[in-house]
Amino acid sequence: MSRTTTVFNINEELIFEKSASGKMAYSLPPLDVEDDTIEALLEPSLVRGEIEGFPEVSELDLIRHYVRLSTWNYHIDLGMYPLGSCTMKYNPKLNEKVARLGDLSGVHPLQEETLSQGNLELMFQLQVFLQELTGMDAVSLQPAAGAQGELTGLLMIRAYHVHQGKPRKYVLIADSAHGTNPASATLAGYDVISIPSNPGGTIDTSLLAERMSEDVACLMLTNPNTLGIFEVEIEKVAEIVHGRGGFIYMDGANFNALMGYARPGDMGIDVLHLNLHKTFSTPHGGGGPGSGPVACRQILAPYLPVPRVVRTGAGYSLEESPGSSIGRVHGFYGNFGMFVRALCYILSCGRTGLREISETAVLNSNYIRARLKNHYALAYHSPSLHEVVFSDKKQASNQIRTLDIAKRLIEHGFHPPTIYFPLIVRGALMIEPTESEGKAELDSFIDAMIAIAREARESPELLINAPITTKRTRVDETRAARQPILRWSPPAEAPPDEST
Repeated sequence: MSRTTTVFNINEELIFEKSASGKMAYSLPPLDVEDDTIEALLEPSLVRGEIEGFPEVSELDLIRHYVRLSTWNYHIDLGMYPLGSCTMKYNPKLNEKVARLGDLSGVHPLQEETLSQGNLELMFQLQVFLQELTGMDAVSLQPAAGAQGELTGLLMIRAYHVHQGKPRKYVLIADSAHGTNPASATLAGYDVISIPSNPGGTIDTSLLAERMSEDVACLMLTNPNTLGIFEVEIEKVAEIVHGRGGFIYMDGANFNALMGYARPGDMGIDVLHLNLHKTFSTPHGGGGPGSGPVACRQILAPYLPVPRVVRTGAGYSLEESPGSSIGRVHGFYGNFGMFVRALCYILSCGRTGLREISETAVLNSNYIRARLKNHYALAYHSPSLHEVVFSDKKQASNQIRTLDIAKRLIEHGFHPPTIYFPLIVRGALMIEPTESEGKAELDSFIDAMIAIAREARESPELLINAPITTKRTRVDETRAARQPILRWSPPAEAPPDEST
């Protein structure tokens, strides 16, 4: 049976609405020194005035307000996060404990190299492991997230072509690639040409051959792609692109399906990014910090960002010489705390464990696929790996759409999967369980999805208005996106009752 939520349904007010003049959350003893104003101590231009409408609350009000709000959050420690392509996996607490060790968390980035050898060795080891896992020759840890990794790789490709005397104009992008790919290509100064998928859900090699020219700098693709399908003709793809002097950029967001089994470098990939906050279990979501290291073949290595950690006879140092490098893409050396967590994860799992991660992620996804394929329409029938994409085609006959399914799933106690992506699937429901989930959790999720499919046939009104039992019922998301209210204003005072 699907589970249901049992949290208190308290409608929490805004902190501003709890405010009452004179309340405060602290009490200090009387001053035993001369009282002075802040204006007397600082330059008047540096002093900020009172914040109009700043809330005044007691300590108890303050604590209860934020604790209540915290219970509204859905998070990976509470339940399954089936977001497809995002790889929202459990973050082992060991990683967090190690990252908080004082000798790692307390080091200043401007500290002398001679006093930071342990930190530099940690970064170097992570580079080596990522090179081995990807089959690449060099790595930069600087990029702060996947999209910045994409831009970094494209700038490296541009730098190479400029160095050859022909910068090239176009980037080809598979229509099953991630949505940030076109934006990154545009930021790098390229025009984008889309390559449609074939009926099997992989890149159409005949169209690729037709559109690949010596004006094309590179092809961007995701493998496995955002349909969860492995690009089985990847070697032919590489032959076509390399034959005209182009490069292949691989979006590594789905590396969780390949780790320990297949290496992009062996497939003919020239450069890719990896999401440490996806594949290697560092925290994901809430604005970061993410980490998107870039790995590449030797031909592009001179263009990697600097500084990079290198091993010398005396230990480890930062290679600052720019040479042909595209320069810095991040302050200092990247998000060091993410490096600590990722290396801890790799060392904890070991070679065998990393393979098991991929095995389990693929097994979990295919278990969901097998149990739901008779209840939801499969977008493609090709074998899938770590994620599976359904659509709302079966439910649409009862006027039930993907959004209705997602909203109803909340009332069954689960976070919805990714919806309406990839864009090439109408009404997409994209599910990625990762390796974190055991069979019991998967069965609960599957039971909820089957129950919703039955409700769509028998009681569609339950879905059309869902959710109705949660703290917040369905909102107008389109209006919220187009007309956001970002500043709170106190309600206007009611006009006087003239009858009195």
